[in-house]
Formats: sequence, C-alpha cells, structure tokens
Amino acid sequence: MMDITRCVSCGAVLVGANYVAFPCPECGEMIYRCKKCRRLSNPYVCESCGFEGP
Repeated sequence: MMDITRCVSCGAVLVGANYVAFPCPECGEMIYRCKKCRRLSNPYVCESCGFEGP
C-alpha cells in the first residue's frame, strides 16, 4: 500500500509537482506543503516537534 502525502497546512493530497517538501528548521523532519498554502504563507505545525512556521 502506498503512503498518501498530505499538506501539513490544509490536508490536501499532494501529487505530481503541486507541492514542496523541506526539512523542519527545528528537528529536520520532512514537511510537505501544497504550493497554494506556501504562496499564501498559511501557518503550519511540524507533526514531530510542534515547530510553528509560516
């Protein structure tokens, strides 16, 4: 079974090239965000350490 990657801000299913992935500045865990949430600077919270960022 394939893991489904979702935007940490809005929960949208991420497929193709419609998202960005980057390590959490605090703990290094990968964070996935859709391009819309990143463009709008929607807040996000790292699921591993609780780091909050725009």
